[in-house]
Amino acid sequence: MNLPVNAPPKSGLNASPVVELRQYVLKPGQRDALIGIFDGHLIEGQEVAGMTIIGQFRDLDRPDMFVWLRGFDGMEARKNALTAFYEGPVWAAWRDAANATMISSDDVLLLKPAWPGAGFDLTGSQRADFPGDKKPSRDNRLSGIVVIRIHHLRPGAEADFASRFETDAIPMLAALGARPLAAFVSEHAENSFPRLPVRTSENVFITVTGIDGTDAHASLEAALATAPVWQALQSDLARPTETLRLSPTSQSLLG
Repeated sequence: MNLPVNAPPKSGLNASPVVELRQYVLKPGQRDALIGIFDGHLIEGQEVAGMTIIGQFRDLDRPDMFVWLRGFDGMEARKNALTAFYEGPVWAAWRDAANATMISSDDVLLLKPAWPGAGFDLTGSQRADFPGDKKPSRDNRLSGIVVIRIHHLRPGAEADFASRFETDAIPMLAALGARPLAAFVSEHAENSFPRLPVRTSENVFITVTGIDGTDAHASLEAALATAPVWQALQSDLARPTETLRLSPTSQSLLG
Protein backbone atom coordinates (compact mmCIF):
# COMPACT_ATOMS: atom_id res chain seq x y z
CA MET A 1 0.00 0.00 0.00
CA ASN A 2 1.85 3.14 1.19
CA LEU A 3 0.66 5.21 -1.76
CA PRO A 4 1.72 8.82 -2.48
CA VAL A 5 -0.80 11.53 -1.64
CA ASN A 6 -0.12 14.66 -3.68
CA ALA A 7 3.10 13.98 -5.51
CA PRO A 8 5.35 11.11 -6.57
CA PRO A 9 7.45 10.03 -3.59
CA LYS A 10 11.18 10.69 -3.61
CA SER A 11 11.78 7.82 -1.20
CA GLY A 12 10.01 5.03 0.63
CA LEU A 13 9.45 7.21 3.72
CA ASN A 14 6.78 5.63 5.89
CA ALA A 15 5.44 8.34 8.17
CA SER A 16 4.36 8.03 11.78
CA PRO A 17 4.58 4.61 13.43
CA VAL A 18 2.04 5.89 15.99
CA VAL A 19 -1.13 7.63 14.81
CA GLU A 20 -4.14 9.11 16.58
CA LEU A 21 -7.58 9.16 14.95
CA ARG A 22 -9.49 11.92 16.75
CA GLN A 23 -13.23 12.64 16.43
CA TYR A 24 -14.56 15.79 18.10
CA VAL A 25 -18.20 16.56 18.81
CA LEU A 26 -18.68 20.30 18.38
CA LYS A 27 -21.31 22.77 19.46
CA PRO A 28 -23.89 23.38 16.71
CA GLY A 29 -22.58 25.65 13.98
CA GLN A 30 -19.04 25.83 15.38
CA ARG A 31 -17.17 23.53 13.00
CA ASP A 32 -15.94 26.23 10.65
CA ALA A 33 -14.83 28.33 13.61
CA LEU A 34 -12.70 25.45 14.90
CA ILE A 35 -11.30 24.75 11.43
CA GLY A 36 -10.28 28.38 11.13
CA ILE A 37 -8.44 28.22 14.45
CA PHE A 38 -6.92 24.83 13.73
CA ASP A 39 -5.77 25.44 10.17
CA GLY A 40 -4.72 29.03 10.81
CA HIS A 41 -2.94 28.68 14.13
CA LEU A 42 -2.49 25.15 15.52
CA ILE A 43 -0.84 23.10 12.77
CA GLU A 44 2.57 24.75 12.80
CA GLY A 45 2.84 24.72 16.59
CA GLN A 46 2.12 21.00 16.77
CA GLU A 47 4.58 20.16 14.03
CA VAL A 48 7.31 22.29 15.61
CA ALA A 49 6.71 20.24 18.78
CA GLY A 50 7.42 17.03 16.85
CA MET A 51 4.09 15.76 15.48
CA THR A 52 2.84 15.31 11.93
CA ILE A 53 -0.63 16.72 11.28
CA ILE A 54 -1.69 14.20 8.65
CA GLY A 55 -5.22 15.28 7.82
CA GLN A 56 -8.22 17.17 9.14
CA PHE A 57 -11.76 16.87 7.83
CA ARG A 58 -15.41 17.81 7.87
CA ASP A 59 -17.59 14.73 8.36
CA LEU A 60 -20.09 14.78 5.47
CA ASP A 61 -22.74 12.90 7.46
CA ARG A 62 -22.37 14.60 10.84
CA PRO A 63 -22.35 18.40 10.56
CA ASP A 64 -21.01 18.96 14.06
CA MET A 65 -18.10 16.50 13.85
CA PHE A 66 -14.46 17.41 13.22
CA VAL A 67 -12.16 14.47 12.44
CA TRP A 68 -8.39 14.55 12.27
CA LEU A 69 -5.25 12.42 12.23
CA ARG A 70 -1.87 13.17 13.72
CA GLY A 71 1.26 11.07 13.83
CA PHE A 72 4.28 10.55 16.05
CA ASP A 73 7.69 8.87 15.78
CA GLY A 74 6.88 6.51 18.67
CA MET A 75 5.21 6.40 22.07
CA GLU A 76 8.01 8.23 23.89
CA ALA A 77 8.14 10.79 21.08
CA ARG A 78 4.37 11.18 21.47
CA LYS A 79 4.76 11.98 25.16
CA ASN A 80 7.47 14.55 24.46
CA ALA A 81 5.66 16.20 21.56
CA LEU A 82 2.32 16.47 23.37
CA THR A 83 4.00 17.82 26.49
CA ALA A 84 5.84 20.45 24.47
CA PHE A 85 2.73 21.56 22.62
CA TYR A 86 0.14 21.54 25.40
CA GLU A 87 2.51 23.30 27.79
CA GLY A 88 3.69 25.73 25.12
CA PRO A 89 2.69 29.22 23.98
CA VAL A 90 0.63 28.31 20.90
CA TRP A 91 -1.88 26.19 22.79
CA ALA A 92 -1.96 28.74 25.62
CA ALA A 93 -2.90 31.43 23.12
CA TRP A 94 -5.65 29.46 21.34
CA ARG A 95 -6.82 26.91 23.93
CA ASP A 96 -9.84 28.84 25.16
CA ALA A 97 -11.09 29.71 21.68
CA ALA A 98 -10.68 26.13 20.44
CA ASN A 99 -12.26 24.54 23.52
CA ALA A 100 -15.20 26.94 23.29
CA THR A 101 -16.27 25.20 20.05
CA MET A 102 -16.26 21.68 21.53
CA ILE A 103 -18.65 19.42 23.41
CA SER A 104 -16.31 16.41 23.52
CA SER A 105 -12.75 15.66 22.36
CA ASP A 106 -12.26 12.27 24.02
CA ASP A 107 -13.07 9.94 21.10
CA VAL A 108 -9.50 8.98 20.24
CA LEU A 109 -8.08 5.75 18.80
CA LEU A 110 -4.37 5.07 19.19
CA LEU A 111 -3.05 3.17 16.17
CA LYS A 112 0.00 1.62 14.52
CA PRO A 113 0.53 0.45 10.90
CA ALA A 114 -1.17 -2.89 10.25
CA TRP A 115 1.93 -4.28 8.51
CA PRO A 116 5.32 -2.92 7.42
CA GLY A 117 4.66 -0.20 4.85
CA ALA A 118 0.97 0.20 5.71
CA GLY A 119 1.35 3.72 7.15
CA PHE A 120 0.97 6.98 5.28
CA ASP A 121 3.61 7.95 2.75
CA LEU A 122 3.56 11.76 2.89
CA THR A 123 6.69 12.26 0.82
CA GLY A 124 6.16 15.24 -1.48
CA SER A 125 2.87 16.24 0.13
CA GLN A 126 2.34 19.90 0.88
CA ARG A 127 -0.42 22.12 2.18
CA ALA A 128 -2.20 24.72 0.09
CA ASP A 129 -1.53 28.38 0.81
CA PHE A 130 -3.59 29.71 3.73
CA PRO A 131 -6.15 31.34 3.84
CA GLY A 132 -8.53 29.73 1.41
CA ASP A 133 -10.49 27.12 3.34
CA LYS A 134 -13.96 26.78 1.89
CA LYS A 135 -17.11 25.11 3.09
CA PRO A 136 -18.18 22.07 1.06
CA SER A 137 -20.43 23.23 -1.73
CA ARG A 138 -23.21 21.37 -3.41
CA ASP A 139 -20.70 20.37 -6.06
CA ASN A 140 -18.33 18.86 -3.48
CA ARG A 141 -19.76 15.46 -4.43
CA LEU A 142 -17.68 15.82 -7.60
CA SER A 143 -14.48 16.32 -5.59
CA GLY A 144 -12.31 13.76 -3.88
CA ILE A 145 -13.19 12.56 -0.40
CA VAL A 146 -11.40 10.46 2.18
CA VAL A 147 -13.17 7.42 3.60
CA ILE A 148 -12.08 5.92 6.92
CA ARG A 149 -13.47 2.52 7.84
CA ILE A 150 -13.25 1.35 11.46
CA HIS A 151 -13.51 -2.44 11.58
CA HIS A 152 -14.18 -3.68 15.11
CA LEU A 153 -12.44 -7.05 15.40
CA ARG A 154 -13.08 -10.08 17.52
CA PRO A 155 -10.28 -10.82 20.04
CA GLY A 156 -7.45 -12.68 18.37
CA ALA A 157 -8.54 -11.85 14.81
CA GLU A 158 -6.04 -9.06 14.17
CA ALA A 159 -3.26 -10.92 12.37
CA ASP A 160 -5.52 -12.99 10.13
CA PHE A 161 -7.74 -10.05 9.24
CA ALA A 162 -4.76 -7.84 8.39
CA SER A 163 -3.17 -10.57 6.27
CA ARG A 164 -6.34 -11.25 4.30
CA PHE A 165 -7.04 -7.55 3.89
CA GLU A 166 -3.56 -6.89 2.51
CA THR A 167 -3.66 -9.89 0.18
CA ASP A 168 -7.27 -9.86 -1.00
CA ALA A 169 -9.05 -6.60 -0.20
CA ILE A 170 -6.39 -4.05 -1.19
CA PRO A 171 -6.17 -5.26 -4.83
CA MET A 172 -9.96 -5.42 -5.03
CA LEU A 173 -10.40 -1.87 -3.72
CA ALA A 174 -7.83 -0.59 -6.21
CA ALA A 175 -9.56 -2.44 -9.05
CA LEU A 176 -12.83 -0.76 -8.06
CA GLY A 177 -11.27 2.71 -8.35
CA ALA A 178 -10.43 3.38 -4.70
CA ARG A 179 -6.98 4.58 -3.59
CA PRO A 180 -5.84 2.75 -0.44
CA LEU A 181 -3.73 5.22 1.56
CA ALA A 182 -3.02 3.43 4.85
CA ALA A 183 -4.14 0.66 7.20
CA PHE A 184 -3.79 0.53 10.97
CA VAL A 185 -4.52 -1.66 13.98
CA SER A 186 -4.95 -0.70 17.61
CA GLU A 187 -1.79 0.29 19.48
CA HIS A 188 -2.26 -1.31 22.89
CA ALA A 189 0.77 0.31 24.55
CA GLU A 190 0.09 2.31 27.69
CA ASN A 191 -1.09 5.83 26.97
CA SER A 192 2.13 7.86 27.21
CA PHE A 193 0.23 11.14 27.74
CA PRO A 194 -2.70 10.30 30.06
CA ARG A 195 -3.78 13.93 30.18
CA LEU A 196 -5.43 13.14 26.81
CA PRO A 197 -7.52 9.95 27.08
CA VAL A 198 -7.69 7.29 24.38
CA ARG A 199 -10.14 4.39 23.86
CA THR A 200 -7.90 1.74 25.37
CA SER A 201 -10.40 -1.14 25.21
CA GLU A 202 -10.83 -1.02 21.43
CA ASN A 203 -9.57 -3.70 19.04
CA VAL A 204 -9.82 -2.18 15.57
CA PHE A 205 -8.48 -2.42 12.04
CA ILE A 206 -8.73 0.90 10.22
CA THR A 207 -8.38 1.70 6.54
CA VAL A 208 -7.97 5.13 4.96
CA THR A 209 -8.97 5.37 1.32
CA GLY A 210 -9.18 8.13 -1.27
CA ILE A 211 -12.35 8.17 -3.38
CA ASP A 212 -13.27 10.38 -6.34
CA GLY A 213 -16.36 11.81 -4.62
CA THR A 214 -19.57 10.71 -2.95
CA ASP A 215 -21.09 9.20 -6.10
CA ALA A 216 -17.99 7.06 -6.61
CA HIS A 217 -18.16 6.03 -2.99
CA ALA A 218 -21.79 4.96 -3.31
CA SER A 219 -20.85 2.81 -6.31
CA LEU A 220 -17.95 1.31 -4.39
CA GLU A 221 -20.16 0.39 -1.43
CA ALA A 222 -22.66 -1.28 -3.75
CA ALA A 223 -19.90 -3.35 -5.34
CA LEU A 224 -18.45 -4.35 -1.96
CA ALA A 225 -21.85 -5.47 -0.69
CA THR A 226 -21.86 -8.34 -3.18
CA ALA A 227 -18.12 -9.09 -3.29
CA PRO A 228 -17.24 -12.51 -1.78
CA VAL A 229 -13.83 -11.27 -0.65
CA TRP A 230 -15.44 -8.44 1.31
CA GLN A 231 -18.14 -10.63 2.76
CA ALA A 232 -15.60 -13.19 3.96
CA LEU A 233 -13.91 -10.53 6.08
CA GLN A 234 -17.10 -9.86 8.02
CA SER A 235 -16.74 -13.09 10.02
CA ASP A 236 -13.91 -11.53 12.01
CA LEU A 237 -15.96 -8.52 13.13
CA ALA A 238 -17.34 -8.06 16.61
CA ARG A 239 -19.84 -5.43 15.45
CA PRO A 240 -20.67 -3.49 12.27
CA THR A 241 -18.01 -1.40 10.58
CA GLU A 242 -18.12 2.38 11.03
CA THR A 243 -17.67 4.34 7.80
CA LEU A 244 -16.60 8.00 7.91
CA ARG A 245 -17.06 10.03 4.71
CA LEU A 246 -14.74 12.99 5.05
CA SER A 247 -14.08 16.23 3.18
CA PRO A 248 -10.52 17.53 3.74
CA THR A 249 -9.98 21.12 4.81
CA SER A 250 -7.71 23.27 2.67
CA GLN A 251 -4.75 22.63 4.99
CA SER A 252 -5.07 18.85 5.13
CA LEU A 253 -2.12 16.89 3.77
CA LEU A 254 -4.60 14.17 2.82
CA GLY A 255 -6.89 15.78 0.31
